[in-house]
Amino acid sequence: MNLTFSPAEQVFRTEVRRFLSDSLPGDIRERVRSGRYLRADDHLRWQNILSEQGWLASNWPTEHGGPGWGPVQRHIFDEECAAAHAPTVVPFGVNMVAPVIMKFGTAEQQQHYLPRILNNQDWWCQGYSEPGAGSDLASLTTRAVRDGEHYIVNGQKTWTTLGQHANMLFCLVRTDSAAKKQVGISFLLIDMQTSGISVRPIITLDGAHEVNEVFLDNVRVPVKNRVGEEGQGWTCAKFLLTHERTGIAGLGHAKQALRHLKSLAYHIEHRGKPLLTLPSFRQRVVKAELELMALEVTNLRVIAAARNGGAPGAESSLLKVRGSELRQELSELTRRALGPAALPFFPEFLHGEASLDEGLAQRAAGSAQYFNRRKLSIYGGANEIQKTIVAKTILGM
Repeated sequence: MNLTFSPAEQVFRTEVRRFLSDSLPGDIRERVRSGRYLRADDHLRWQNILSEQGWLASNWPTEHGGPGWGPVQRHIFDEECAAAHAPTVVPFGVNMVAPVIMKFGTAEQQQHYLPRILNNQDWWCQGYSEPGAGSDLASLTTRAVRDGEHYIVNGQKTWTTLGQHANMLFCLVRTDSAAKKQVGISFLLIDMQTSGISVRPIITLDGAHEVNEVFLDNVRVPVKNRVGEEGQGWTCAKFLLTHERTGIAGLGHAKQALRHLKSLAYHIEHRGKPLLTLPSFRQRVVKAELELMALEVTNLRVIAAARNGGAPGAESSLLKVRGSELRQELSELTRRALGPAALPFFPEFLHGEASLDEGLAQRAAGSAQYFNRRKLSIYGGANEIQKTIVAKTILGM
């Protein structure tokens, strides 16, 4: 299930494969392959290697220190990283706040923050969702009141991914309560070491500490840390979310999951024959493969249209919806392939505190991925909301 690439693109693919073979640490590769949770040090080690190679910010233009790759090169790189079991780059700095700073930030902000992101000096997290403002993000209530050259920020953010490791937070705050709710929002860059910030873990269904609540109590943020004009935060937020939603499609990881599923279904037998020959199961696998192929073409079209620093359009919502649904379908099919063997759950193995034989490791990873994939259709804007965006913006309904 591969598209046809030009000779130059095939040469690039070979270069990426060689780099991954030579440079990806074996212990990190094995943690990803076996489905174990990654530690902060695992992410940083790999991202430092990518940074030294000049490949960390694969979506950045050369003027800001990126490789200046086109959409096909970025697609190939993501696909090969997933196939090699490389960790996903933590997206909040490189793929989310950086494009906002490039688009709306001052020259001073660009000169300060972008090199720090490239060199992994800052670990960013996202302050968008609140207990009462998830898919209806514009209803957020975290307040920022101007006090001279500072804002005084009070409020609470939730589902803050990897916030326990972060030293920087990009945050949506309400700076004008009297204005229309989308107009009264501003975009702030906040140092997590500032007095008044506390982080509380949220333990997810699979026993992982991935997300957090963040409380802001009279936090003083310099006005110079505002990106864009006061009240322009909703514009920044929408620009950022289109980049996030495009990434949620996770094509490289979906293709790797499909390869793993087909291998399992070929070796697991049903009544003496490979499960993959069972018509009802095979039909679902083939359907997923065809839809993944169509999604890959659409993804290339969307990111090609957004080259030169632009933001993907409402089509990113289509990628988010179909990509998340496909990844959930593949995790569901994997669990069905494993059958009753998928029932045991081994959190000690996933946390790296125990070892298992290959068969049990596959079951543990399958269970953890099934649990974790449930969130894909919710975060980055629930799929129901994305369908409304498509209906209004693309279909004109």
